[in-house]
Amino acid sequence: MNREVLVKAKRIVVKVGTSTITYPNGKMNFTQIERLARELTDLSNQGREIILVTSGAVAVGVDRLGLAEKPKTIPGKQAAAAVGQGILMHVYEKLFGEYGQIVAQVLLTKGDAVDRHRYTNSRNTFQALLEQKVIPIVNENDVVALDELKIGDNDNMSALVAGIVDADVDIILSDVAGLYTANPQTNPSATLLSEVTDITPEIEASAGGAGTKNAVGGMFTKLQAAKAAVSSGINLVIALGEEPNVITRILNGEEVGTLFVSKENRLQFRKRWLAFGARIMGKIVVDAGCANAICKAGGCSILPAGITTVVGCFETGNTISVVDGAGHEMARGLTNYSSEELHIIKGAKTSEIEELIGHKHFDEVIHRDNLVIL
Repeated sequence: MNREVLVKAKRIVVKVGTSTITYPNGKMNFTQIERLARELTDLSNQGREIILVTSGAVAVGVDRLGLAEKPKTIPGKQAAAAVGQGILMHVYEKLFGEYGQIVAQVLLTKGDAVDRHRYTNSRNTFQALLEQKVIPIVNENDVVALDELKIGDNDNMSALVAGIVDADVDIILSDVAGLYTANPQTNPSATLLSEVTDITPEIEASAGGAGTKNAVGGMFTKLQAAKAAVSSGINLVIALGEEPNVITRILNGEEVGTLFVSKENRLQFRKRWLAFGARIMGKIVVDAGCANAICKAGGCSILPAGITTVVGCFETGNTISVVDGAGHEMARGLTNYSSEELHIIKGAKTSEIEELIGHKHFDEVIHRDNLVIL
């Protein structure tokens, strides 16, 4: 039943991993890229709006530079990305051009997501390109991004882009067929899950580390991306990139890969930025009573009394993460108090705030209007 929404999807983000468009030796897989160009152009010709998020720039650069392995230093990776980015874009431009499809390069950094105005501007740019029937090809701007300004992997980049453009579905193509009940490489009895309606802490815990040697993301980053997408009201599918016509089959409603079903409520634009664009500066741990209240319909404001632990160093107005005692992230929001103040008032009644820190601007640490439930 849930697959029927994919048939009606108009705006689609497709993410391809390094392992999908390159061989294990780092050389480009032209057969796969040509198939991708043909299939995405065909979908565009049907009237669908397509955004492609691509990995592979660093791997292509490493190959062109003749390096034995991927550099370990940031400047080394950035040099490889600078070389690979141009080559990769040239190949996409050429192969999409064979089918008469115009493409555009869009390079994003975390800064474009953290800053509200740049986030809005990115949305307007995507909108203008899609109106012109152009397929934007997105990658992280590895050449200039510092570690603290990196999104870090293109799985999360695809969810971020899907949120910016208000996509209907985010399709992540990888070297795995979807989410399994266990690691299929080590457990032969592992079975593929066709559908996930709730990303539980158990599912998160079962995800492993990074994938192949040329790739950054493993199943863990894909689950992070799925969590971000479904909380924004966007369906997400993880599927095997090597499958023939895999994108078209997914959009025809076939049971391919794993579908993560979106939560019904679509976050408003501001809340989506707050949850998945803004940089997370720290976190608070809440007790069981507060956690239960957050989970109820509509959520609730977070008061000092419900906070047990404060992690990180942050200021008033920063975005922070809210986790339960087991470490499961439940929500994100704008804090009315700094970490220094929260260390003093955690566990206290609202009537005690002024006495403890000398002032009280708010009863709430995070007001419900500034809180996004994940």
